[in-house]
Amino acid sequence: MGTDRDDPRPGAAAGPAGTAVGTAVGTGWKFLARSVRRQAPHLTAPPPGGQGLCAACRIPVRPGNVRCYQCGQHAETLPGLLADVVVPICYAAKGGEHARNLWLYKSARPGAGQAQAALRALLIVFLRDHGPCVWGSAGITGPSCLAVVPSGRGRAGPHPLRALAGPCLALPWASLDPRLRDEPCTRDLDADRFRAAPAAGADVALLDDTWTTGASAQSACAALRLAGARSVAVIVLGRHLSAPGPGAAAARVTGAAAARAAAAMPFRPWLCAVHARAGEDGQ
Repeated sequence: MGTDRDDPRPGAAAGPAGTAVGTAVGTGWKFLARSVRRQAPHLTAPPPGGQGLCAACRIPVRPGNVRCYQCGQHAETLPGLLADVVVPICYAAKGGEHARNLWLYKSARPGAGQAQAALRALLIVFLRDHGPCVWGSAGITGPSCLAVVPSGRGRAGPHPLRALAGPCLALPWASLDPRLRDEPCTRDLDADRFRAAPAAGADVALLDDTWTTGASAQSACAALRLAGARSVAVIVLGRHLSAPGPGAAAARVTGAAAARAAAAMPFRPWLCAVHARAGEDGQ
């Protein structure tokens, strides 16, 4: 695997891709890095350190809160079965280009190919540059296998995210399938929602395209844990941020504050939410 870097900033991590990214990309690193640079001005992302962010999903929270409401509920509902770490690569602000790509890449609509290429570049470059940050945060040296959070939509063939990134990734894939039919009442956090093949002692890198409430990803984590996985690190392409619907004024204010906070966090390819050098600002 090459270690070419297009980011000339001093201190930018040039280390290996952990044990996830394979050699299939070859000399395509520069092409992928250019794609990420082109997208960067249109993206926002969690900064290192996590101050003012949910300790699980990295969404902005009110001062004094450790977790957002949903992640707090998850921690109470399935203690010991959730992810060791959740790392969104970017925020997916409602109406933004990244959110549109995440919706479009699974479709057969015009522009799906470009959306797939953009998301592939973001994921593979992130795994190369920040995989070690994620694994370290999860307390492992690297994953032993990969998995994708099932969509539950009954699509034939592999999940679109696995089809997108699979040719660039070197690890085996853990089996993870829906156990319950995809209906509104089965989309909540549920340890029985998915079925995982036996995975005794496995360290799993669990990939997800989007995170809204986190119920799907954390249900998948629970299934992997119950199958014997030792650790699960979740990497999310887009943590959705959306304006709140009708409700309490406090909820509306919180949603607006979250959107403003996200807009103030530009995406910087040389950093991630759990970057090992949290004080590094890339300057």
